[in-house]
Amino acid sequence: MREIVLDTETTGLNPRGGDRLVEIGGVELVNHIPSGQFYHVYINPERDMPEEAFNVHGLSEEFLSDKPLFAELAQDFVDFVGDATLVIHNAAFDMGFINMELVRFGLPPIGNEQVLDTLQLARRKHPAGPNSLDALCSRYGIDNSRRTKHGALLDAELLAEVYIELIGGKQSSLGLMTSGEEEEHGSGGPALRRAVKPRPNPLPSRLSEVEISAHAEFVAKLGEDAVWRKYIEIEKKS
Repeated sequence: MREIVLDTETTGLNPRGGDRLVEIGGVELVNHIPSGQFYHVYINPERDMPEEAFNVHGLSEEFLSDKPLFAELAQDFVDFVGDATLVIHNAAFDMGFINMELVRFGLPPIGNEQVLDTLQLARRKHPAGPNSLDALCSRYGIDNSRRTKHGALLDAELLAEVYIELIGGKQSSLGLMTSGEEEEHGSGGPALRRAVKPRPNPLPSRLSEVEISAHAEFVAKLGEDAVWRKYIEIEKKS
């Protein structure tokens, strides 16, 4: 299974109001393991850079002035993505910009069935929050000290680590350690995580019946190939 963990930077919050993409970063996962392949571009937005946006990502109008236009990059981006699942934190924001650019240059938009929103995953797993990327890095012990400003590729790399934690990838792989390996590493050593026993009486869900029903209806509308169905199968097996 091929996935692209993706992040973008923009000139603002509203693609329909004239804001544009300025950076795209993507990290390829194959069967939830980084392949070493990535996608990273800076984009000339053909407009000024508002101070509020510059303060977030530090990309100035001058720096972006000699970068390629999205029209020059669009086909390469589409070819890199292919039919892979796009894993994005707060996906509606990034996909709003990406699809606006694709349609602007005559390419078909990417459908919701090809997108997995890690913010929604995090809210289901940690309903009390907070579920920002920084908060999830802190929760899972992921070093985000380099993130002094937002950057699409760095954020995609961090999100890839968060995503694997959200779906239980690292924990399940550590569970395959043999008794001999446990003895070699020592009881309670850093290379060993002991299995946590399930609660005798599971905690009740914090989601209301209305919320559960609304989500089920949303997933049903996405069709049989929707990424959410794959995640639900993972949840059932865990």
